[in-house]
Amino acid sequence: MGSVFGAITPFCSCSSIPIFMGFTSAGIPIGITMSFLLTSPLINEMAVLLLLSLVGWQITLIYIFVGMAVGIIGGIFLDLIHAEKLLQPFALKAYQSVQPTIHSSDNKPTLSLYERHEFAKHELLDIFRRVWKWVFIGVGLGAALHGFLPVSWIETNLGSGQWWSVPLAVLLGIPLYSNATGVIPVMESLITKGLPIGTTLAFCMSTVAASFPEFILLKQVMTWRLLAIIFTLLLASFTVVGWTLNAIN
Repeated sequence: MGSVFGAITPFCSCSSIPIFMGFTSAGIPIGITMSFLLTSPLINEMAVLLLLSLVGWQITLIYIFVGMAVGIIGGIFLDLIHAEKLLQPFALKAYQSVQPTIHSSDNKPTLSLYERHEFAKHELLDIFRRVWKWVFIGVGLGAALHGFLPVSWIETNLGSGQWWSVPLAVLLGIPLYSNATGVIPVMESLITKGLPIGTTLAFCMSTVAASFPEFILLKQVMTWRLLAIIFTLLLASFTVVGWTLNAIN
């Protein structure tokens, strides 16, 4: 359900971070929260329709399946390793403070409408103070790096379909930043110029869901160890998908 909710909400990776912090503060299990966070940047209705017109329903279905599978499998894995222990201290404290209330049927706090608004205002200001500068730094970094990696270079060097071109495409997508809708024109250009479909999708998924800006923001709520686990999970998933699609085509 967390993955489905992520798929139907039109959030990019950066706008998903404040929602992730809200989920954590509300005591929602880390696996469900990460299922949402991993799926949300990859899939939304507009991107699916654009992708459908570009590559057909078969590749679009594979893309949706991969995005959902990454979220679901990643969430289950993170629950199994109790990844909440790898949150930053303030996030872990907020998560742990809510858990007893969630699992207790008695003494649940009842808040008036005014108290709810005051609580929401406090949370808004707290999250804004924590992330606003990192949003500017992360998105600015991704935007600046776009000019240093021209599409023509990717077409020339990754168009041969060699096995190493897929992991290289995934690595090249990391410094960049785009949402799922914005990356579709780039995908169209690469496919039109002859880049294999698997290599193209691996590059674009990496740009959308494993970019530097996203991880700069995630570092505010996660330890380096948890970031490394998520990073490895995403890169491995995108590489396997790229290899599989290239082999099918």
